[in-house]
Parts: sequence; structure tokens; C-alpha cells
Amino acid sequence: MEPGLEELMPRLLPVGDCDLAEDFDPTVPPRTPQEYLKRVQIEAARCPDVVVAQIDPRKLKKKPTVNISSLNKHRNHWRSQHLDSNVTMPKSEDEEGWKKFCLGERVYSEIDALSDNENLGIDYTKVGFPPLLSIVSRMNQATVTSVLEYLISWFGEKKFTPELGRWLYALLACLEKPLLPEAHSLIRQLARRCSEVRALEESKNEEQISALNLIICLVSRYFNQRDLADEPS
Repeated sequence: MEPGLEELMPRLLPVGDCDLAEDFDPTVPPRTPQEYLKRVQIEAARCPDVVVAQIDPRKLKKKPTVNISSLNKHRNHWRSQHLDSNVTMPKSEDEEGWKKFCLGERVYSEIDALSDNENLGIDYTKVGFPPLLSIVSRMNQATVTSVLEYLISWFGEKKFTPELGRWLYALLACLEKPLLPEAHSLIRQLARRCSEVRALEESKNEEQISALNLIICLVSRYFNQRDLADEPS
């Protein structure tokens, strides 16, 4: 055994003294529960106290971080802003209405492209309304949770799109902590689904993978679902 490994990390759970054979080898698979526990302690002692990540600073300049918690501080200001005359927000219980409102008829009906006439001007019923602050600030926590549930349900069977990504991010930004139990379950479901889609991404679309990574990071780090965080590379 390497010198210094006897000075193991403090125990978080009570573990009795392990009676190990004299020929105990921590490099081979454990044969008894005592050998397993000893091996875990040794591996933990080998972990460095500080790990330095290799980050390209040029990428950080292109994509600055955003303070997700800043929305609630200015909610009243944005709620007082007038909505455009073409914006009619669905009722909280209108699942299909919210899917069409957020994603647009094109994504909702799985149409690949807009026609030439539709490209001449923005028709938000076709492309979906963006999650403007003047819109999301009017949504109470019950509505935010409901719409999040509708879109996660959609995402469970459909592909990831930029429209969906924008709204998922905005709704996460609107969630207030501490989370309600139903919201807690939803965001965990969302992070797991993002991980699944990312693993199946064949084209390795950098923008899509970055969007999926961001959602996973928000759920695991900002909302403290640490067990869903990506392992350091």
C-alpha cells in the first residue's frame, strides 16, 4: 500500500475496523464487504483537493453567463409593460393552447419549413411567441409549472428545437426557490430527458448540445440537483 494512505479522509458514516487479510490488494476487485469499504476509503484519499478545468477563454467571451435569478427583482416592471395586440396568452389549463403559443404551428404540426409568403413577415401563430419578459412576468408560479409540464411532456416524444429551448430556459428562470414538489419532479425529468437526447445526438450539432448542456447545468447546479450534474472530464 502506498505511504500516506493510512491518513484517510474523515468518515461521514460509522464504519467499523476492517479485518483484512495480509495479502489485501486494493487494485483487484473486492471479495468481501470489508475489502470494498477499505477500497472506497483509499480511492477517496487519492482524490485531489483542487481540480483545475481547462477552459478556452475565447468561448466565454462569445457566450457570457446570465444571472438567472435577476428576473424576479424586476418582475413588477416588466409586468406593467403593455403586450402587443396580437398576444393572447392561453389559460393556465389549456395545454394545447400553450404548446401552440410557445412553439408555433410550424413546430406543433411538425412542418419542416415556412412557405415563401410566411417568410415575408413574422406570423407568431406560425413560429410561436418568444418568451419575452413582458409575457413570462405575467405568469404566476402555478402557470409556470403547468406550462413547464406541458413542454416537458412534448419534449418526451418530440425532438429538441430552438423554440422549445428558449421557453424551457425562460420557465426555469421564472421558477422560484424553494421549489414546489411538482416543480422539483419536473426539472429532474427535464434534465434526464436532455441527457438522453444529447447521448443520441448523431450530428453533434454544437448549438443544440450547448443548449442541452445549459439546461442540465441549471437543473443540477442552480436548483441543487447535484446527482444529475455531468461528471468532470
